Amino acid sequence: MRAAAFAPRLVIMVKEPVAGRVKTRLARGIGMIGAVRAYRAMLDSIAARLAGDARWETLFAVSPDVSVASHMLPVPSARFKQGGGDLGQKLQHIFDILPPGPVVVIGTDVPGIAARDIADAFAALGSHDAVFGPSPDGGYWLVGMKRRPHVPRAFDNVRWSSK
Repeated sequence: MRAAAFAPRLVIMVKEPVAGRVKTRLARGIGMIGAVRAYRAMLDSIAARLAGDARWETLFAVSPDVSVASHMLPVPSARFKQGGGDLGQKLQHIFDILPPGPVVVIGTDVPGIAARDIADAFAALGSHDAVFGPSPDGGYWLVGMKRRPHVPRAFDNVRWSSK
């Protein structure tokens, strides 16, 4: 795992896989245990595909903060607390606290994501200040920032979905 200054860092936002805390809308249809199993499968799959890539350091931003040492998260993994607030505040926290260098953030709800997608995002940050992986619903599945010469306040005053 890289720790050098300006090293590219991939952050995967994760929740501790606990019934009633993950995939709650899905749980209405398949039950809480099924929803936890689905979440674990997605988390394990993304971690297996992306965390071992030597081109970037992979970190897990964990929610809730008290779960940062949970045995239910991928091992081995470098972890830190997501912090409080809405999605924008959590994303800003991630971009604010990491050492200098490009950062790309994803969640676990991107089943088709591949290392190529992450590499393309870091490559785009070579000539752009920010990069987004747009989704058909108007949102995005990836956000990255170069974070030089400063860390922008990109998520202030954004209205977030309440679904």
